[in-house]
Amino acid sequence: MKNPWEEIELSDYENHMKLNSVMQLQYLNLRMKDQFKMHPVTSVMVLGVAGGNGLEHIDTKIIQKAYGVDINSKYLEECAERHKNLGGILECICADLTDKHITLPHADMVIANLLVEYIGYPCFQRVLMQVKPLYVSSVIQINTNGGFVSDSPYIHAFDGLGRVHHQMQEDGLAAALESINYCLEGRKEQALPNGKGFVQLDFRKSNSCGTYG
Repeated sequence: MKNPWEEIELSDYENHMKLNSVMQLQYLNLRMKDQFKMHPVTSVMVLGVAGGNGLEHIDTKIIQKAYGVDINSKYLEECAERHKNLGGILECICADLTDKHITLPHADMVIANLLVEYIGYPCFQRVLMQVKPLYVSSVIQINTNGGFVSDSPYIHAFDGLGRVHHQMQEDGLAAALESINYCLEGRKEQALPNGKGFVQLDFRKSNSCGTYG
């Protein structure tokens, strides 16, 4: 059975995400702009890159290699087309992150925005242990209204996501990463429409993490 993300049209996803009643595409773009500037890294991997929202903020004078990873090959084709200016820097990788047999390259920093929700903590841990980044930045969605997809004219495009969605908890993600020696070093919160919110958690690789909480 295909992963539902392989069957969702990019136009449906982006049009839903940028609605005034959702505002997630716009906020994620701003978050990624900041994420790219957080640390003086020369390589970065964006998990769940979709059509490349936010990649325009890559400073090519600093970042020499950017990997965009997604399960949907059509998303990646559009991502590469939109960001031709990143030729020689951007490499798109089509991969199912829940597959234990995938091979991913090293990157100094991993950005995973609204991604862990669809692979779960153990898969995310496994990916990080393979990529071995120095820094990890992840935006997760906090739902206070009971549903993880906002109502919109595009809502039925996401009907299949329930079977791969994992409810995220801030302390759960922090504990999962601290168990593989990524220390929580920063947190940002943003309220969104429809009773939702984003929390950005930033981590640094260390051998001396304390117990979260």
